[in-house]
Amino acid sequence: MALVIAGERSGVGKTTVTLALLASLRRRDRLVQSFKVGPDYIDPMFHQHVTGRACRNLDPVLTSEAYVQQCFALHSQLSEYALVEGVMGLFDGVKGSREWGVGEEELITNAQCPMPNAQCSTDFASTAHIARLLDLAVVLVIDCSRLSGSVAAIAHGYQSFDARIKIAGVVLNRVGSDRHLSLLKDSLESLQLPILGVLRRQDNITIPDRHLGLVPTAELRELNALINRLADLGDTCFDWQRLLPLLKSEPLPYPPHHPHLPHPPSLVRIAVARDRAFNFYYQDNLDLLQQLGAELVFWSPLEDARIPKDVQGMYFGGGFPEVFAQQLAENTSVRDAVKTAILKGMPTIAECGGLMYLCEQIIDFEGKSWPMAGVLPTSAVMGGRLTLGYRRAVALQDNLLVKAGTTVYGHEFHRSHLTLTPTQPLFETSRYDCEENMGCEGWGLPANVHASYVHLHWGESGEIPQQFLKECLKVASSATWI
Repeated sequence: MALVIAGERSGVGKTTVTLALLASLRRRDRLVQSFKVGPDYIDPMFHQHVTGRACRNLDPVLTSEAYVQQCFALHSQLSEYALVEGVMGLFDGVKGSREWGVGEEELITNAQCPMPNAQCSTDFASTAHIARLLDLAVVLVIDCSRLSGSVAAIAHGYQSFDARIKIAGVVLNRVGSDRHLSLLKDSLESLQLPILGVLRRQDNITIPDRHLGLVPTAELRELNALINRLADLGDTCFDWQRLLPLLKSEPLPYPPHHPHLPHPPSLVRIAVARDRAFNFYYQDNLDLLQQLGAELVFWSPLEDARIPKDVQGMYFGGGFPEVFAQQLAENTSVRDAVKTAILKGMPTIAECGGLMYLCEQIIDFEGKSWPMAGVLPTSAVMGGRLTLGYRRAVALQDNLLVKAGTTVYGHEFHRSHLTLTPTQPLFETSRYDCEENMGCEGWGLPANVHASYVHLHWGESGEIPQQFLKECLKVASSATWI
């Protein structure tokens, strides 16, 4: 059981519908586990704020199909209800898989193209792919703001495109009036497709966004009021009699994912930067560090006066350091402490926003320059160009996390670029869905640093956190850092 909330395209209101469902369930004191298809960080923050439980990403590119099944089985069984928010349109995915070198004909065969003799790419890692992997029914969200009778053509197309996808019903979003709703219902009647929800055009429910998507939860002062309005919406706009049985979480046949991880000989304390500037972390990565015996010490490079005491490693996730560049720059004691610790040899992971913080400076969208930690001899410059996509990255040298020649799969999503490229880069990168070379990137000098724009999910790569903690233990016995 459980449901997938899918859209007929991006921007139709999947997140609003998902949050309204989650908020209404929590108002009823129901225990619900949420999931998000794809590599997104921000939507899961909203899920977690509503449910009180960490949202889990389901992404077979960053992990594997088996991991997606195991992750869902493990976490969905710990709650009464489970809900998966999709990504983009239902069938929007990437071409190919990790089987490099296969021909076009094989790719189409692997995709099990639902339209015989058609030239179509795969929908690998799409919402439809996840629904098939988990054998879950789909609720299709349709933006009705600019259509009436045509809604039936859209619904019929999605219903019939792939016979393996079970469309449980539709949610009609942005309905303008009773007359508008009547036209929509009349058009859909012949399809015998249940209408599971009707959302009118909402002027009082808006989640602000900016250059990388929604504004994260930590920055929204009126977030609780927004969630209450979403709960009100959920209480009144859905057919709960039909929805609740579909949302019920039941045991699944996939064995839960319990990685066989060695326990370290002693406890390692890792300083994890988590505040409004740095908050892009996959919960599974943090879980893996803890399962390996690490103690995670959360702290704020924005607010704190110093690095946490007695730590043997640092982890800077992605986020929005460019938005808070002035405040980061003004916290000179922390900037100096971070640089000193790294130059003394403290193992440090810095992904995307973390990489930017380790640069000499960040130059913001207005061209203003703000000094940062100064570990890397380059500057991060904000611009209008968006770098986005999955990456296949091959390690060019032994580094803090992986050995030379190791292939990892990650995701880039940023609007900054560096003024200088590293002389000894960490990775040679390619697009995931073709062999287009994306160049070399990543800083591994000093050798105790892993600084890269590529976000990694460690779910299928337990050796990465193991290697990181091994290096932390190695240096912990030789010096006192803080």
